[in-house]
Amino acid sequence: MGRIYLLLVLYLLAPIVSAAGAFPAYSQVYDPARDPFADGRAALQLAKQTRRRVLIEAGGNWCSWCHLLDRFMTVNKRVREKLDRNFVVLKINISEENDNADFMAGLPKPLGYPHIYISDAEGRILYSKDTAELLEKGRYSEMRFVNFLDQWKQP
Repeated sequence: MGRIYLLLVLYLLAPIVSAAGAFPAYSQVYDPARDPFADGRAALQLAKQTRRRVLIEAGGNWCSWCHLLDRFMTVNKRVREKLDRNFVVLKINISEENDNADFMAGLPKPLGYPHIYISDAEGRILYSKDTAELLEKGRYSEMRFVNFLDQWKQP
């Protein structure tokens, strides 16, 4: 009985912990060994539990712009807070080692990487965004990114 109670408590606390900043592995790194379908199901479940949308970030460790975007989203306090409050981040690896073609076939074709998709908690793609549109003078723009996140957060 004690073990079942502990599992129930951990299950119920998972969304709170995730919302507080302990991010699931699928939110942290591009990993060619990960299953994007399983990660997607987990991200959708978390999005439902926490009433957020899913921000899918397609890219790879080989991609310098992907690293710049990740750093920008991590160090920019306003962007980080809006992401944490309104989105579950799901990173999808795209690389020679694993292009995740089956998963990507269900999404609008990206123009380049990194590429962002917004999904509702049911898995419907609401928007596809070329991240170059978030640049200003060769750098990611806080204003453009915050406006984008505000536009696509859960109503």
